[in-house]
Amino acid sequence: MTSPSEEFDVVIVGAGVSGINCAYRLKNELPDVKFTILEGRDDIGGTWDLFRFPGVRSDSELYTYGFSWHPWPHKNLLGSGPQIKQYIKDSVSQHNLSDYICLRHKVLTADWSSEARAWRLVVSHDGSAREIRASFLVLGTGYYDYDIPLQTIIPGLHNFKGKVINPQFWPEDYDYSVKKIAVIGSGATTVSLLPPLSEKASQVTVVQRSPGWVVSTGLMTSPISLLQKYSPLPLPFYDFWDRVWVVSIFYLLTLFCKYFPPQAASAIKSLTASQLPKGFDVDRHFSPRYYPWEQRLCLSPEGDYFTALCRQNTHIVTGVIDMVGEDHIQMEDGTKVDADTIVTATGISMRLGGNIALTVDGQEMTWGGKFMWNGAMIQDVPNMIFMFGYTNSAWTTGSECSGRVLVRLTRLMRSKGAAVAVPRIPERGFASTARLFQLSSTYIKRAEVEGYLPIYGDWGPWRQRTDPPTDYLHSRWGDIETDLCFS
Repeated sequence: MTSPSEEFDVVIVGAGVSGINCAYRLKNELPDVKFTILEGRDDIGGTWDLFRFPGVRSDSELYTYGFSWHPWPHKNLLGSGPQIKQYIKDSVSQHNLSDYICLRHKVLTADWSSEARAWRLVVSHDGSAREIRASFLVLGTGYYDYDIPLQTIIPGLHNFKGKVINPQFWPEDYDYSVKKIAVIGSGATTVSLLPPLSEKASQVTVVQRSPGWVVSTGLMTSPISLLQKYSPLPLPFYDFWDRVWVVSIFYLLTLFCKYFPPQAASAIKSLTASQLPKGFDVDRHFSPRYYPWEQRLCLSPEGDYFTALCRQNTHIVTGVIDMVGEDHIQMEDGTKVDADTIVTATGISMRLGGNIALTVDGQEMTWGGKFMWNGAMIQDVPNMIFMFGYTNSAWTTGSECSGRVLVRLTRLMRSKGAAVAVPRIPERGFASTARLFQLSSTYIKRAEVEGYLPIYGDWGPWRQRTDPPTDYLHSRWGDIETDLCFS
């Protein structure tokens, strides 16, 4: 240690959307709370500072992914990575949050001490270690591993003589013009990559083991803005109703997929076929083995993914890879995909808590099998809030609920004269449990098998958060005392 211990009321780990949103709530609703944000990277933005591959963009619409206290200022529903990062920076600047952020402060360990009633954090900063203490710890670290992507077995990949790139670590100086590129994957990263790659590369082939659902945002354009040409009403009027339209459409789409899955699948498939050339094999390449929202829907701005597939230099191959050769990918059905670059867009590796070694009184804290309380705290872990969002809605909407729980809990503890709050499982237990993520994606199933993910109960504060409007109301005015032990 090279400096004496510093003490805070709240330490937020992570300067992405969750951490910044929480900081705003603390600053404006609990102005006497002393807090800081510790960010291990060189800049703020979290995901949007990490991912820099061509075409990187959000897979949630920005009207709800953006902050409620600093609305998304652009007309486009899906923002590019650089655009979102700049938006986050503008939010921090305009709301005077920069003084609370400490960059290049990577939290290595965090131990809760019942004797001290505080978290003791060991933080690495520019090669030195320092200790920071906090009454409350907030993890705004997201849900995946920033350092190691999902490890997927691709037969014979070691034989390949060309360049292999994982999108999570895209080389900034890589010139992909006139290249023959094979993108392995069918998720949001692939849908984002194909349009820009197809504009410069000589050939781009999407190689997918199974298809995914892709929906064009052009079908969700608000009709309200069309009235601007014929009405003298002020611009804020149209902006407000544009947001209401977009949020409502996405919410209704989610409900439609949930309660009428066969009809939703048929509708999306028909819309997909209408955006592709006549004779395109939609049944083979765009008919997933699962219903919409059993895995995330991939959004395509104005259908740019389908536009790219209409270009002569793009191809899509669906099937199982037999073997990768020196300059190609051989499929089991005999199809050969020539390539001098392979992009492995095969998913992320899940890791809660930002790889911080968490302990409670010296005992390791494990995530697997622990129950979530009000979608914000973990059973038997004192004074810790975990910022968690949605899989079927914008992440920020869920983390906003967690931030409001923190504010209300702080006020409640003050009224009780309590220094410690810890969720405890009631004696009656639960009749059933629910998964943290309701999706069937490979990376989620693998994380569950490996024991990385907490779970939900089936009643009260242990029930899963699944409905954003209801969850928001609960975070503002609902019960936050049941099964919470104060001392």
